[in-house]
Amino acid sequence: MDSLLNRYRERQLNKEEVLSELMNEYGTQITRLAYSYVKDLAKAEDITQEVFLKCYMKIDSFKGKSSLKTWLNRITINKCKDHLKSGWKKYIQFELPVFKEPKTRTSPEDQITKRDEHDELTSYVLQLPIKYREVIILHYFQELSTKEISQLLNLKETSIRTRLRRARNILEEYWEKRNDA
Repeated sequence: MDSLLNRYRERQLNKEEVLSELMNEYGTQITRLAYSYVKDLAKAEDITQEVFLKCYMKIDSFKGKSSLKTWLNRITINKCKDHLKSGWKKYIQFELPVFKEPKTRTSPEDQITKRDEHDELTSYVLQLPIKYREVIILHYFQELSTKEISQLLNLKETSIRTRLRRARNILEEYWEKRNDA
């Protein structure tokens, strides 16, 4: 995607074409990241639109010190944190969206079990405190390295690894309680 930025700077692409490619490449990831913070699909979609609008307006000032993906993730996290600070969220009832998994050649029973486990794990991830939830989402769902996450969140890499370990431990406890019940 950084070649996309180079093509834009060399005037081979206009802003609209860059934005379209970025939305196609990262739109779903940005929405999922936003959802992991706000726990409201409609609001996550609104935040995604705000992220791409800001990207469109600020693409000329992007210095390239990080990848476009990292930059978009940072904008998303900031927009989500702004939303969470706003206070109106207290009056909204949250529901989990259903994210479709890729089709596999397994029995219907196995598919239902796997989907139920996925939904339950997603629910557990969303119950984590925000500092643990964001590193789990960024590492496992956005597939960012601990180094990239540390740059994105302005934290030391050791802090990111610690948060990942603690988040996994909490998730493991949730999972064990589920199996004991």
